[in-house]
This record gives sequence, C-alpha cells and structure tokens, in this order.
Amino acid sequence: MFQPTYLDFNATTPVHPAVLDAMLPHFSQQFGNASSRHEYGRAARRAIDEARQRVAYAVGAHPTEVVFTSGGSEANNLFLKGAAAVMAPGTIAISAIEHPCVREPARQLARRAWRLVEIPVDNQCRITSAGFGAVLASQPGLISVMLANNETGAVQDVAALADAARPTRAWFHTDAVQALGKLPVNFRELNGAGVHAMTLSAHKIGGPKGAGALVADKRMELQPQIAGGGHERGLRSGTENVAAIVGFGVACELAMTDLEARAARQRDLRDALEQGLAAMNATIFAADARRLPNTSYFTLPDLDGETLVGKLDRAGFAVASGAACSSANPEPSHVLLAMGVDAALARGAVRVSLGPDSSAADVRGFLAALGETINQLGRMSALTH
Repeated sequence: MFQPTYLDFNATTPVHPAVLDAMLPHFSQQFGNASSRHEYGRAARRAIDEARQRVAYAVGAHPTEVVFTSGGSEANNLFLKGAAAVMAPGTIAISAIEHPCVREPARQLARRAWRLVEIPVDNQCRITSAGFGAVLASQPGLISVMLANNETGAVQDVAALADAARPTRAWFHTDAVQALGKLPVNFRELNGAGVHAMTLSAHKIGGPKGAGALVADKRMELQPQIAGGGHERGLRSGTENVAAIVGFGVACELAMTDLEARAARQRDLRDALEQGLAAMNATIFAADARRLPNTSYFTLPDLDGETLVGKLDRAGFAVASGAACSSANPEPSHVLLAMGVDAALARGAVRVSLGPDSSAADVRGFLAALGETINQLGRMSALTH
C-alpha cells in the first residue's frame, strides 16, 4: 500500500502504541458496562475514573470537572447549546476564526432568538483588544474563543480576553483541541482568569477517535444534550466508550511528557520549512503571530490549493488545504477571509502540520517535492497558453 509521508497532524494523529496497548483489554476480557454493579462493571468504572484523573492532571483541572464526550465537536455543542438552554436568549460572541463545530451551533442558536456577533481578528489571525472591546459592549451572555487555530496555528491570549470579559458576567469557553499536546494548557489558571469551560479531543494527541471532554467549572449550569441514564454527572448520558476513554487518558499522560523539548524540535523543523517556502516566494499566513510550533499555513502565487494538495499526495506527501472537517467545502477558508486575505489568494492555501516523529528529512523531501510540483504545473500552464 502506498503511504505518503504524513504531514497533516492537525487533522488527526496515529494512535500511540502505548495507547493501543491500554485500550485492547477493554475490547475483550475487560468488557463490562461501567454502570453495572458486579465486578465487570466495577472494573470498567475504575478504568474510567483513572482516565479522568489522567486527563484532569494533564490540564490542571479537578477530575470532577471533566465530562467525557464523543469528541471535540460534541463538547463544543454541549457548552454552547447546554448553556444557552438554561439562559434567556441574548448575545453569543464567537471569534471569526472558530472551527465549524463552534460556528454552526452558534448559528443554530441565532435562529432561536439569540443574536450572534463575531469577534474580528487582524491580518495575523489575532484578536485585538479594540475589536474585542467593541464586541463586549454588546453585553454577550456566551463567549467562545479558541486557544489555537487549527489552520494558521495562531494562539490567542485567552486568559487576557476572559479577564477583560469579566464585567459582562458571560460564560466564557475556549476550544483547546489544537493546543493540547503542543502548548502548556492549564485549566486552573484559565479558570482563575475567567474561563468557565474548555474543550479537548483525544485523536489530536495520539489517542483514539471518538473520545473528548468538556472541562467545565462546576458552578456552570448546563442542560444535557443527550438525555438518558444520567452518566457523566447527568451532563452526557450514554454507555461509556471505556476503551476510548482509557486511551484518551493515556494519550494525555504521554502528551505531557517532554512537551517543551518536542515543541522546540517541531519549531525548528517548521522554521526550516518556512525558510524553504520563502525561497519559493510563498506567503506564510500569521507569520508574525504566536503560533503552534508545528503548523505552517502558506500559499504560492497563482496556484490552487486543492490541486497542489492532490499532486503532493501523489508525490508522496500528505498535507491539507485547510480544516479537515471542511474539506468538502470548495469555498475559501473562512479563517483567511476573516484575516482580510483576498479570496483568490485564500484558495491557494496549503497547511503543513508536523508531528512528534517528523524529521528534517521529511521537511527536505517535502520542499523538493513541492518545487518539482510547481515546475510541473508551470510547464502544464505554458503548454495550455
């Protein structure tokens, strides 16, 4: 089977061998339902409790603040819809660069008497104090600002934003899915600054797909979006996916190991990549912002991003033209448009996101393949004119 070099780690990651080893028994001999009162059930409950402790420890939270979900999308929906359901309709404010699993539920609320406002960003994908201040003047009841953007990698100063929002008494949420495992993430510190809830996902950090969490201040009132047997403190009913939850816990533990050294290695690789891209006259988006150490989002003159991604795949390198969850949408990236990027330029965007095992040889190989692909496209263009 042809296997291109994988450079799309912001989309998903391979399950770490230690995670898989921890999960496997829960598909066979340790198969109990965690709600059962016999030993099989008690063993499953212990496994979930241990995983909850691991997830909580990784992000500086208390285990009772961790609500397991099927992933980041469900956690984001649980916050937005769950909080809105127990409030009188008002204003919901989200950043203009949020993932679709924040944008779409916010738009659903806007069709149910809520007023939706978007927090603008500058040309480096950063929320400015002036822009945020103007939004706060609308007295939002709910605010959601992602910690790190999945496309550009730009990191927001969420603690400062939450602190500035305190006078509104809004419930403040941050999607930390992309930040976990790449940056230090501490819910206790964020909570102290005014953040009330935070979203996590397992499959971005070497864990399985199908597991995530909403880390929520217990003072928040949320209406569950899945009703039933009252699992997860009554906030998310449904028989727990024990294997995935166990894998999530182990993945969180591993993600915290050598975090700074891993980030430094990836930053060096990204810088080497961007030096090569600059030599090809590439535009690097959000280059002047604080970014995730593994992420580079760029465009090249007069090239279509989807075409380039397809040709690079055939050349042996798997990269992305934007967010994996929006790959079926032919429209330019809403993130780049929010940054003021021209739509034609935005259509050429390509994202490279490095992983823990990415190497200098991967970067060199990618740059060589990119250069050859550009030459091929140039020759094809010359033949058609």
